[in-house]
Amino acid sequence: MTQEYTPPKVWTWEKENGGQWASLNRPIAGATHDKDLPVGKHPYQLYSLATPNGQKVTILLEELLAKGFDAEYDAWLIKIGDGDQFGSGFVEANPNSKIPALIDRSGDSPVRVFESGAILLHLAEKFDAFLSKDKRPEMLSWLMWQMGSAPYLGGGFGHFYAYAPYPMEYPIDRFAMEVKRQMDVLDRHLADNRYMVGDEYTIADIAIWPWYGRTVHGESYNAGEFLDVKSYKNLLRWADEIAERPAVKRGRIVNKTSGAPDQQLHERHDASDFETKTQDKISENA
Repeated sequence: MTQEYTPPKVWTWEKENGGQWASLNRPIAGATHDKDLPVGKHPYQLYSLATPNGQKVTILLEELLAKGFDAEYDAWLIKIGDGDQFGSGFVEANPNSKIPALIDRSGDSPVRVFESGAILLHLAEKFDAFLSKDKRPEMLSWLMWQMGSAPYLGGGFGHFYAYAPYPMEYPIDRFAMEVKRQMDVLDRHLADNRYMVGDEYTIADIAIWPWYGRTVHGESYNAGEFLDVKSYKNLLRWADEIAERPAVKRGRIVNKTSGAPDQQLHERHDASDFETKTQDKISENA
């Protein structure tokens, strides 16, 4: 569909703009309703959903636990489709009303941390793990690259390819070009590096994998063929290796509410929750 549009001198919010998330979009911040956040028994209280941004944090927490750190956490489900992120308790944890939000209760008083990259850096520095001591600027560069690049993949390409009211050639072409350029950046870098920072597995990998690993595996927006993801051989090799890490397998299903039932763990409050999920799968197949 081609339609001429002349922007008004002053934009005003007069109607929903269509698309899958239209009912949740608004040009103002703040809470829409009163709702306190639950608090569990562990030092780290995570309020999230298993989007790529949410998976970053649960993967890191599971990696920390796998290394023996005291990083036990409660992961509470925030249903963004229901508007949970606009509850007063969540807005207090994250005034930007986006998942994930972390309340660190390991100290004398609770500390809020929001924005997934900030949460990764906070936890990694706290435990002195999954950081590159020799190549810290390189690690931080790739971490910030992800934070700056993913909106083109999700809010740009993903929105216009999968969620917009109707297909529009110009924005789809524009953002497909950028996503393919980003994958080429990664593919070229990973030709000479096992991980994003040489041979060190760091929070840069943990940040990038849920977005671009998923995309190169053809799982983002059912656009694998459209983006010709199989042509990015080095990126695929990296994505495959990280996908096989046990902590990644656990972390990626926490707060997940879609897909195969055995790949969903709506909330996580103890390591045994994964064992229960496994037993449920055995029972279903018996």
